[in-house]
Amino acid sequence: MTDTSRGSGRVELAQFLRSRRERLRPEDVGLPSGSRRRTPGLRREELARLADVGVSWYTWLEQGRDIHVSEPLLERLVVALRLTPTERLHLFALAHGRPAPLPVRSPESVSDALQRLLDAHPFPALASTRRWDIVAWNAAATVLYADLDLPASAPEARNGLWALFMNPERRARMPSWDEAVRRAVAGFRMDAARAADRSEFDALAEQLQAASPEFARLWSEHDVVETASMVKVFLLPKWGPIAFENVTLTYSEPDGRELRVSFYSPRPGPNLERTRKLFQPSSPTPGPDRA
Repeated sequence: MTDTSRGSGRVELAQFLRSRRERLRPEDVGLPSGSRRRTPGLRREELARLADVGVSWYTWLEQGRDIHVSEPLLERLVVALRLTPTERLHLFALAHGRPAPLPVRSPESVSDALQRLLDAHPFPALASTRRWDIVAWNAAATVLYADLDLPASAPEARNGLWALFMNPERRARMPSWDEAVRRAVAGFRMDAARAADRSEFDALAEQLQAASPEFARLWSEHDVVETASMVKVFLLPKWGPIAFENVTLTYSEPDGRELRVSFYSPRPGPNLERTRKLFQPSSPTPGPDRA
């Protein structure tokens, strides 16, 4: 980043912060409105107090000075200013010149539009959070992962990483399980490092280390890998091995939640017709209850 572009970004950051501060009313944040406010919105000292930052530091920031802004400080400003997910991304881009760390959010449901997209895919498709919590799927996905239709008795019940290690049926259906879990652990570690708050990742990793010596061993190796696309092979009763190409795309819900949507398609070749026969007989049914 050049000095000119840095300076321009600081000016834009200052203007953005001031505009967000001025749109907030004192009563929005539990403060008395008073009768002697000469300018709209919150005062700088009020916002600084809400964000737990120094008044001088925040004033310099609104003046466009070239000062260091850490990620925790920005996250506190996000909360104090009540920024939307899109505004949060913009704030980080202006302050750091790079995308914001990805937040971890585990919604209980997805939009109707996304669910219809999953249901329209003739083969398995599912949506998950950055922490690998599966939040939506189509009927075809339950053919591969029957446990998706079971009641979620615990927070980790529908977590993709947890199921890999703790669900014997999944393990039995994966002829390349050893390779798959090594890649999965490395991908999960990379996702944890990218998260704005990795506490949920660490909590799951601690649970798995206590429950699975295999996970504990792989976790200790500190490998990292991207996991966007891959080939997955499943051994299904009465059908034998079936290979899928798995492509995962990033999807932003209307409210700003970011999800990963994975689509499975049969690999070309001998298993193509068998796979079509496996999924064609079943008529589409709704995915998870979105009520």
